[in-house]
Amino acid sequence: MDSQIAKKNQSLTTAEEMRNQTKLVMQPYANWEEYLTPAPLSIAILGELVFISSKTDFSINKNPPKDGYKYIRYPDSFRACLMQVCNSGWGAFNEAHKNMDQIRLHTMAVPDYMKMAVKILFKGNDEVVQAHLPDQLENIRVIADDCLELANSTEKRFTDVINIIQELLEACVNAEHFYGEELDAVKEKLDEAKLRKQSSEEAAKRSEKAMKAMEKELKQAHEIYNKAMDSLPNGWDMMGMDLVAGLTESINTLVVGLTTMEYHPKNQICNGKKQMFGQLQRPCQLQGPQSAADSIDEINIYSKSAEILKCTENIQEFVKENMINWKDMYDQKNKATVTDFQKGQFTRIKESLKEILTGYAKTNVMKLCDEGISICTELAMYAPERKCEDAKTEELIERIRKLTESARIFDSKSKDITKSPALAPKPPMMYKEESKSETMSASQRASDNARFRIEQSRTQLDKTRETYEKSVENMEKNQKELTAILITMRNCEIKEIDFNTTIKMLVKGMDAMGRVKEQWEKMVRFFQMVSNIVKTSLTRTLKDFASTSEKTQSLSYNSKLFSKDLLYNQAFQATNIASLVNMIATTYTEVSTNHLMDRVSSLGKLMAMDKEKPEFHSERQQLQKSCDEAQKAILHLVLKNKDEFERKSDARLEKIDKEILAILPAAAPEETKSIQAAVKSGFTEEEEEDYA
Repeated sequence: MDSQIAKKNQSLTTAEEMRNQTKLVMQPYANWEEYLTPAPLSIAILGELVFISSKTDFSINKNPPKDGYKYIRYPDSFRACLMQVCNSGWGAFNEAHKNMDQIRLHTMAVPDYMKMAVKILFKGNDEVVQAHLPDQLENIRVIADDCLELANSTEKRFTDVINIIQELLEACVNAEHFYGEELDAVKEKLDEAKLRKQSSEEAAKRSEKAMKAMEKELKQAHEIYNKAMDSLPNGWDMMGMDLVAGLTESINTLVVGLTTMEYHPKNQICNGKKQMFGQLQRPCQLQGPQSAADSIDEINIYSKSAEILKCTENIQEFVKENMINWKDMYDQKNKATVTDFQKGQFTRIKESLKEILTGYAKTNVMKLCDEGISICTELAMYAPERKCEDAKTEELIERIRKLTESARIFDSKSKDITKSPALAPKPPMMYKEESKSETMSASQRASDNARFRIEQSRTQLDKTRETYEKSVENMEKNQKELTAILITMRNCEIKEIDFNTTIKMLVKGMDAMGRVKEQWEKMVRFFQMVSNIVKTSLTRTLKDFASTSEKTQSLSYNSKLFSKDLLYNQAFQATNIASLVNMIATTYTEVSTNHLMDRVSSLGKLMAMDKEKPEFHSERQQLQKSCDEAQKAILHLVLKNKDEFERKSDARLEKIDKEILAILPAAAPEETKSIQAAVKSGFTEEEEEDYA
């Protein structure tokens, strides 16, 4: 039964399946709609600015800065400033189209390099790995760095547009051309733009810290593995494999968590504050731009959930039908209590988090570890005698069950926050060795774990569906609001357009451009993460692989194989991100070709025309019409994409049920309820007031 479950799990977690799973789980946070929805609106606003610039001209150079203007080239002509905004915007959209197409082509090649890397790893020859694997990883790194440069270049072009608009608005404020509510609104928008810039700078700092965190964790993983394997008594092979499974899943969760942190750093960490294990909620301390330490340390803490869950499952295994299996718990040959190994792991996890400042997640992990250590200590007292008073046995069983439930809640919260998949593949070398030696986990535990993972997958996808639904609703709402403002502006006759109307249009233009720029910032973070993962693989893991000395160990799965699995996992995660970006880039390029670039060209034509001629007005109307059509076409694609997402989510859950649930024995109702309650508690949404 356990080998059957392992095989089915592996078939559901192939590289292709996991790439698709990543796309599904990340859909609400990396959805391409966010890139595209503001684009036609931005182009339409630029077109209206060209129209407005045909009005009577005036100077905004009344109170210039001491050092002069950084971005505005013609402060004595408001009309020329508006045209500068339009020119810059036209250039940004042209660059975006060209660069996104290159990103699409670059990321298309990554899976082929990954396939070659896997072939090299499976050769099993150390010399081949050391000679050829660096080339494949380097190919992925070069692609990441090239794409990073393209994304940076595009982001800079949109930043330039925003900077021009921002400085233009500041010049208008200083020139004292308008007063009252409009002035306050513009000042508020300028302050908001500065906050966004600060947030962007914080994101860059997080990326740098993320690489250091990954490198540190990988270094520790090797040290933990070698130390644990040296101290592992003979015959405890299954426990050693559980340690490896927990370690590798922990590294994967860390990498995925650090990647998803770039999408929604604020919500993600604040989501972790929900009441767990019966504790009181704490107010979220991470509103607004947060420090790099807070977010990365929280991700690091949540990445330990897999190791903690493995430890608790190993203890739970000794509880059978309201009895403790004292016989198997005490190893007569080695004169040791088996759960002492779990006690050591709880202690090690607790020690590894000492440097992290106290926070909600750390407090809960510390409580889990302390309770695990306490239970293992008490079990060690009674195990040699193989007996215990009935009341004490009952108390210990209840504590073990509660510990398992709490570990499941924490693991579900970890999956929710880091967006790491509930069903995770075993690394190839480990799976190969387990299959060969038939070292599998106990059947009952394998069944319980499979049920837990199925429930996690179901709840994770259900929550993703709900989040995606909300994101599409918000997108439609924002689009309607901005379109209504644009319609109002278009209805103004040229003689009615006053200065305040122009300012409102500029503010909306800055907003729309800001949204496009934010999406390109995400692209930059994507490729920084891919590049960081590969650099870490080359500098740390490959170096460890080359320097690992062969030792006599109780497991056929040695340090070399462990290093291979870590290398595979890192290359796998880098490929996952590249695949996600390729999906976005392909869609952007297609929609840009069909719905954006003609409008951008029309904008260029409009800027070059004589504003007094009738052709100018007819071209303006044509641009308005085509931008409206582009908005409708993109909305249609959004809804179509949403239907496709629903279909794929249902298909994934149906496949999991068909492949794994069908082969599991019937579960006790109380066990099913316990699993469902733990998973639901971990994935529970916070109330809106929790964010205030």
